[in-house]
Amino acid sequence: MNTPKVLVVDSDPVVTDSLVEALKKSGDCQVETSPETERIRELLDSNYFNVVVTDFNALESVGHHLLDYVVANCPTTPCVIFAKKASIRDSVEAIKRGAFDYLSAPLAPEQLGAVVAKAAAKGQPSMFGRRKEDFAPGSHFCDLVGESPCMRQVFKAVEKVAQADSTVLITGESGTGKELIARAIHCRSDRCNGPLVVINCGAIPGELLESELFGHEKGAFTGAHRSRMGRFEMANGGTIFLDEIGDMSPNLQVKLLRVLQEQNFERVGSTRTVKVDIRVLAATNKDLGHSMAAGTFREDLFYRLNVIPITVPPLRERKTDIPLLVNFFLNRLGGRRRQDRKRMKALTDAAMEKLLHYAWPGNVRELENLMERLSVLVEDPVIGVDDLPERIRGQAPAVMTAAVPDLAEGIDFSAAVENFQRSLILQALNQTKGIKAKAAELLQMNRTTLVEKIKKMKLEPDAG
Repeated sequence: MNTPKVLVVDSDPVVTDSLVEALKKSGDCQVETSPETERIRELLDSNYFNVVVTDFNALESVGHHLLDYVVANCPTTPCVIFAKKASIRDSVEAIKRGAFDYLSAPLAPEQLGAVVAKAAAKGQPSMFGRRKEDFAPGSHFCDLVGESPCMRQVFKAVEKVAQADSTVLITGESGTGKELIARAIHCRSDRCNGPLVVINCGAIPGELLESELFGHEKGAFTGAHRSRMGRFEMANGGTIFLDEIGDMSPNLQVKLLRVLQEQNFERVGSTRTVKVDIRVLAATNKDLGHSMAAGTFREDLFYRLNVIPITVPPLRERKTDIPLLVNFFLNRLGGRRRQDRKRMKALTDAAMEKLLHYAWPGNVRELENLMERLSVLVEDPVIGVDDLPERIRGQAPAVMTAAVPDLAEGIDFSAAVENFQRSLILQALNQTKGIKAKAAELLQMNRTTLVEKIKKMKLEPDAG
């Protein structure tokens, strides 16, 4: 096991200092603390701690005891309660509320160290093999949930590649959680204390992306009124995640290849070479093999990115995870704030059965959005079949019930499929008055994918 990370927080700063000192004397562990209340939450939200050592009153000033916060938001992190005075009542209450152990003064460093070591062994990071009840709100593995065989393979791959510094290419359909995988790799790597910089290459126009990635000097182009640091510089000492890498222009692909090879670059409008120490993670929902064949993606860049490939399976291939995901999302939605707990929902068996039979073209993102919508709109504590959208209940929209062509004389399958796609896209564009982002949402596809299809089918003039 790696050196455990321990967060120590006590309402009494003197006690905090003594606990930190005792832990450092007791053995090999990384100890962190902060006197600032809000900083404590930031630490918990951005780092993985093997153990939290605290008292009952920590964070009480902001209306939330730290023990409750850890149990609700960091389910795989054991929380050890330390009290200046022993209390049987408090001890029982602490265990009932989810504490791993209850300790009281006086306490020898070796005793504290032994309990923390035991707790750390229990809280050793693991993204698979957890029970359904272990999936609580705000998982510190970036909300990665699953026990299906295909997801276990993904989690094992993350466990292995996190310890290396190799470039990783994450592939999978839109909504499968590629960014979550990237965050998990960074969180579990030696670079976890460094920055994780995320940029969506498909969301930024090509003429601006170069400046976003590499930065620019003052006067480099019209509107460059001051020098600006790019994302690669921001990621120095940490990780950069390039999402939708398949949408990057060939010109930028050449520059990216150099960064991957030499770990240096120049800002736009500068001749000074900037040296960086970064790990590159990339993701795409495109078939880069087809892109290379079409000449839109460089073969040498593909092989440089594809050092370690990880493919995230679509939700339809891991349907046994749907009950876990539903439970996870509903618990998180119902437990964000204490006053929200009255909104916590549950699904009937019949409703869950409908979810299990649905194809989930939008993958986990679609399921998450559905759970949020239902948790807000359904007034009853139980969500039934009638509360589900028509597409999930099995009542297909009218556009999907079009008559099947007569196959007696045969048909051109590819042409029929293209005509059907054309009809769907035109209907979505008409319904959304030509707004592609909304049309893509209706069709449950990526906006960039829709734009490509519109261009390929030459619908642009009619779509507006």
